[in-house]
Amino acid sequence: MAEVGMVASASGRLRDVQSWLSRLTEAAALSEWGALLASVLLAWLLVWLLRRAVRRDLELPVLFGRQLLDGVLFPLLLLSLAYATQAAFRALEMPLAVFRVALPVLVSLAVIRVGVKVLQVAFKDAPLVRTLERTISWLAWGAMVLWVTGLLPNMLEELDQIRWNVGSSKLSVRTLLEGTLTAGAVLIVSLWISSAIESQLLKSAEGGDLSLRKAVSNAVRALLVGVGLLLGLSAVGIDLTALSVLGGAIGVGVGLGLQKLAASYVSGFVMLAERSVRIGDSVRIDNFEGRITDIKARYTIVRALSGRESVVPNEMFIGNRIENLSLTDPKVVQQCMVSVAYDSDVDLVMRLLVQAASAQQRVLADPAPAVHLSNFGTDGLEFTLNYWIVDPDNGQNNLRSLVNLAVLQSFRVHGIEIPFPQRVVRQAPSSAPVAS
Repeated sequence: MAEVGMVASASGRLRDVQSWLSRLTEAAALSEWGALLASVLLAWLLVWLLRRAVRRDLELPVLFGRQLLDGVLFPLLLLSLAYATQAAFRALEMPLAVFRVALPVLVSLAVIRVGVKVLQVAFKDAPLVRTLERTISWLAWGAMVLWVTGLLPNMLEELDQIRWNVGSSKLSVRTLLEGTLTAGAVLIVSLWISSAIESQLLKSAEGGDLSLRKAVSNAVRALLVGVGLLLGLSAVGIDLTALSVLGGAIGVGVGLGLQKLAASYVSGFVMLAERSVRIGDSVRIDNFEGRITDIKARYTIVRALSGRESVVPNEMFIGNRIENLSLTDPKVVQQCMVSVAYDSDVDLVMRLLVQAASAQQRVLADPAPAVHLSNFGTDGLEFTLNYWIVDPDNGQNNLRSLVNLAVLQSFRVHGIEIPFPQRVVRQAPSSAPVAS
């Protein structure tokens, strides 16, 4: 009997769908088509006006996207206008045919656009994002088809009959699916809010201020995602008090096998809070020198002048000795060592060395370049030229080369000799053989 009832219900649904399709071509549906077209034009106009009214420096990639209709704002406004128009038609007791399928389509479009845009902003260039985007699209369009055809209620009722016990809680396939979708929606909203807060915090921030805002951004994202997970688990029907045992097990696991990973996460927050290293600092760690371009929760990206990037666990910044070339003072000293003949004019040599360094635009005038007679070498007098720069991230070897070329040219013009290495070899006289 149950199978006969299901067949009869399916045939009834099919007749309803055929009747609804026939009403789409009737003259009464023209008013619905016109109202839907007016809603589309009005939503487009509102988005265009809002985009012009918003400041250029205010970044809202999720709402507006890259183009006018690429963001989330257009489908959300269109969905709101469509709901209002449907309410007006029902108040006038007019039959509905177009809006029966238009609203599910608009709901699916809004869900897809929100999920895709938030994932693109929250996880830039992540390979898993494309898979998640396709999954969201298939789920949204599949739910729309089931909704329009009227099969969704019957399917949910059948899924609700598949039940099992989990401790003191009773779960079903329907509850699990609804809880999973709720958890996903909560996580997407949490990522959206955290991404918006991060973009506003990190905008127009530099140096130590940027590092502090990055710490606040990471903490806010972790807090929102944690709250979203708890709400999602609660929506599924899992008793959160049972997580105390799981938390104890996780604590034991962190203490034994995940201590390196936990140390890196904790070190990341300590680094950002203490500001011992900041985004933009030039550091030398583990024989690798470069500029810090980003500080994540677990690792730090150090970019060398050659373009190579090193992913350094944050634990190394806390437990090892590092050289921060720009912690308290961004100025960096460079040296140029040169030897001249012993008969050279010492005052002229020192003056030419200072002029060679001062002629370069990147060399600071305060502190001024300084020259010292550092050593009496075996081949000549050895001078050391010290000069300061404030932008080592623009390259150091290129500036050192320019200074050396200027020194070489000025020495040749003034006839100052850079001596070649000289060695004197003496041969001891051989002793005459003794006559027998």
